Amino acid sequence: MKLSEIKKALQKLETIAFHLPDGTLVPNHFHVTEVGKITKNFIDCGGTVRNEEVVNFQLWEANDYDHRLHPEKLFHIIELSEEKLQIPDVEIEVEYQMKDTIGKFDLDFDGTNFLLISKLTDCLAKDKCGIPTEKPKVKIGEWKQKETSCNPNSGCC
Repeated sequence: MKLSEIKKALQKLETIAFHLPDGTLVPNHFHVTEVGKITKNFIDCGGTVRNEEVVNFQLWEANDYDHRLHPEKLFHIIELSEEKLQIPDVEIEVEYQMKDTIGKFDLDFDGTNFLLISKLTDCLAKDKCGIPTEKPKVKIGEWKQKETSCNPNSGCC
């Protein structure tokens, strides 16, 4: 979800709710403690230089049960961030404190609630690493046969 999309969604809402990937809700007394622009410059394993930019929202639970973040307040925070940090209309990444670490999520909207979508690691240079873009479909019997015939020094294991 891009920044323009969340702003459009917020204009239609009376309350804000975030669903975690397991279906539970982020407690409604959460705060958005940060809205920021994150720029990541890196080289992938194939040697390609890459530049990614996202808007980062950090959700935080406090023991402050008397204050709720309303859609118009978050809308204002986003607009202020766009102005002060020169944030373009890019994808949103959400950080939320999980049990032992910070979880990073993509964001979606189902028409009523925001959905935190689990992020996964990936190889960005599959073509240079010899990794097929789609997993080959193999019959179970064939897989077992290949598994037992793989030589540990052959590079296939």
